Amino acid sequence: MLQRKARIRLPTDLSEWLSKSTGGIFEAPLTHEIALASQQLTLHAEPADRFLAATAQVPDLILVTADPKLLGPSTIKTLANR
Repeated sequence: MLQRKARIRLPTDLSEWLSKSTGGIFEAPLTHEIALASQQLTLHAEPADRFLAATAQVPDLILVTADPKLLGPSTIKTLANR
């Protein structure tokens, strides 16, 4: 959208740029197991935060965040990005 509106300029078309810039990045899908784990977490009630935390917890990933509400729960590996 920003490229279409000429607010940013990419050296190539968007598809090619995304392919090059996201190569090697692992995307964790939202699975039934993650949805269930999100309900079992002892976090605040924000659903998006619960999904993020569970998406890190289930496959044993590290959640990089600046949100103090997500930093520190013992069942989730976190890394502060500030």
